[in-house]
Amino acid sequence: MRSIWNGAISFGLVSIPIKLVNATESHSISFRQIHVSDGGRVRYRKVCELDGEEVSTAEIGKGYEEADGSIIPITDEDLAQLPIATAKTIEIVSFVPADQIDPLQMDAAYYLAASGATAAKPYTLLREALKRSRKVAIAKYALRGRERLGMLRVVGDVIAMHGLLWPDEIRVPEGVAPEGEVSVREAELDLADALMATLGEVEMDSLRDDYREAVEAMVAAKAGGSGGEAAAVAGPEAAGGQVIDLMAALENSVRVAKESRAGRGGAESEGEGASGGGAEVTPIRRKGGGAAPKAVGGKKSTASVAGGRGAGSSAGGGGGAGAGKKSTAAAAAKKKAATGAAAAKKTASAKSAEAKPARAAAKKAAATTPRKRSSA
Repeated sequence: MRSIWNGAISFGLVSIPIKLVNATESHSISFRQIHVSDGGRVRYRKVCELDGEEVSTAEIGKGYEEADGSIIPITDEDLAQLPIATAKTIEIVSFVPADQIDPLQMDAAYYLAASGATAAKPYTLLREALKRSRKVAIAKYALRGRERLGMLRVVGDVIAMHGLLWPDEIRVPEGVAPEGEVSVREAELDLADALMATLGEVEMDSLRDDYREAVEAMVAAKAGGSGGEAAAVAGPEAAGGQVIDLMAALENSVRVAKESRAGRGGAESEGEGASGGGAEVTPIRRKGGGAAPKAVGGKKSTASVAGGRGAGSSAGGGGGAGAGKKSTAAAAAKKKAATGAAAAKKTASAKSAEAKPARAAAKKAAATTPRKRSSA
């Protein structure tokens, strides 16, 4: 990666030579301005207001405009001579927990690369110290003509720096929140929780810029001479400011989200859900007592039996103990009857086994004995 700034990290008395490398890049599609009638490029030309001449980039410098409109020239040498320690140094000023940084302050991100072999040891020291402390470093540095605020943290095996906005650059959100008091019912919150649980989590690496891909497909179609007719993607219809039933909208959202997850995952996702791997839908709490348990095969469900035992125990110690004794006696009697029936069956089987040889012998004797003829 190409470095955009060279300097050092000032860590107390430790100086770590580093190179600043962009950690992000833009993939947005840019367009050129053209003359619609003939397709010619339309460019911006930099022209001096005094002589009307077009000037090149090498001839353009900086200037500060005063309130009266006069311009004070400022050169790069003037800026380089400013008495600030951060001109070529990322100066660490403190270490704080990461959750103390407001995400609104986050700006551009950079990687800090060790510059040279001598920087390897102090670079690794700072990286491991940040890991062990579980904190981030707050630093000041100068880049592109201004002093900036930064946050250093560990990403994998490298140190990354996030540019931070100064606290006074964060605007106060006055007049942004809805005016007046708005009440939200518990049932609506329950449905919102259910929708959140149904949507579940997402792998960040799986997210794609659908708009950019559609534009690229359209450009490719136009370049290929097909006219650039792209397939229309159906999007959600705008509500148009109409009054909606929030509960119905939430319920429909939960249903659509569940159908969408089932369609993406198929049988595999259903198996994960059955084993507890899928998202659970939070049941809606209703007023009053719970519904009666359904009867399954003429018996109460396990939940109802457990509830009945709990109710007996909480209603009173005597009632719970009496019910427990009755159920124990009934279970003992049932067990005894089952044992007797098994013993009787076993005895009958033994007698049948003993009688079987005798019956076979009698049958054989009857077959060998000649029958007497009856006299006419």
